[in-house]
Amino acid sequence: MPTYDYRCDANDRVIEVSHRMSETLSTWGELCARAGIEPGDTAPEAPVHRLATGGNLVTSSSLGSGTAPSCCPSAGGCCSNGMCGL
Repeated sequence: MPTYDYRCDANDRVIEVSHRMSETLSTWGELCARAGIEPGDTAPEAPVHRLATGGNLVTSSSLGSGTAPSCCPSAGGCCSNGMCGL
């Protein structure tokens, strides 16, 4: 499932969660429930916004591998068109 970063304007926190591409979280309460964290002093109905990130795909085969995909510049390579296949 892909991971997404959401930002809450009320508390300026950014939280990363996994969910289906077809889903969108719109409130701090929904985000906290998905992330498994307490909402704290922020109102559960405070709006959140998904940040424009690549959306990382997490699979069981990539967990704990400790190695970057070969298309990542930090791993010393890139795809033929100069861009990773996101």
